[in-house]
Amino acid sequence: MDFFLDLLISGLTKGSIYALIALGYTMVYGIVGLINFAHGEIYMIGAFTALIASLVLGQAGLAGWGLLVSVGAVAVLYSAMYGWTVEKIAYKPLRGSARLSPLISAIGMSIFLQNYVQLIQSPNFLIFPKLVPELGFLASVSHIVNSTQLFIWLATALIMTALTVLIKFTRLGLSMRAVSQDPDMARLSGVNVDRVISNTFVIGSALAAVGGLLIGCYMRQVNFYIGFLAGMKAFTAAVLGGIGSIPGAVLGAMVLGFAESFAAGYLSSDYEDAVAFVLLIVILIVRPGGLMGEAQTQKV
Repeated sequence: MDFFLDLLISGLTKGSIYALIALGYTMVYGIVGLINFAHGEIYMIGAFTALIASLVLGQAGLAGWGLLVSVGAVAVLYSAMYGWTVEKIAYKPLRGSARLSPLISAIGMSIFLQNYVQLIQSPNFLIFPKLVPELGFLASVSHIVNSTQLFIWLATALIMTALTVLIKFTRLGLSMRAVSQDPDMARLSGVNVDRVISNTFVIGSALAAVGGLLIGCYMRQVNFYIGFLAGMKAFTAAVLGGIGSIPGAVLGAMVLGFAESFAAGYLSSDYEDAVAFVLLIVILIVRPGGLMGEAQTQKV
């Protein structure tokens, strides 16, 4: 029973992190119909930014929750700027061109960012510091769940709630839904479509940065290549749930997280990555639109 519970907790933790990355994919697709394959690299940059910020701010005397919040704020702001810059350089000039052009640009930006970080940082894994303070009330169950896992769950739930409120109850969210449904009509109605698209990239990049911080806290190591595999899995999660559907992205991420965890536990960790893509093939054969594919008419 303890083994099953460990796998369940591990799957929930992985699914929570995948969900934060998958939301960026599905939001961008919902607005501009673009698969941003550089999104995984923004997640990786968020992890490296958190690592560097933790070392600098730690030396400045910050510690505990103050250090964690400060590191998260730096990672989110820095990654959001990267997301905004990538959209302006790699995607905006190609808006309205053949659909293959921005796709190739996205792949090229992904490769560029990987090599850029490899050159200025290191090709090797770097140790990520322990940032989440221990919670005393978990001492009696620390063999089942630790403070880092609980923090990941709570942070993900809070961010999901905030994103839902943003999209459903704010002017920006209304603009995003309008652009998603009909960009031309939204423009005629006075919506600044270019600004909405840029804001979508910024929000998606901020979510990826939080995912990068959380994976660093969970795995305690980062390298320049973590964004590629995590990005592919998050994209798989978004497609599993129904690309363009925010609830679908969360559902797909959770399904993927649990599938990987139980496959590693009951089969072998060697098959963990393969399970993600086998699951994608099976789901798309049974439901080509994804688990919540019907939601694609209301993409945001």
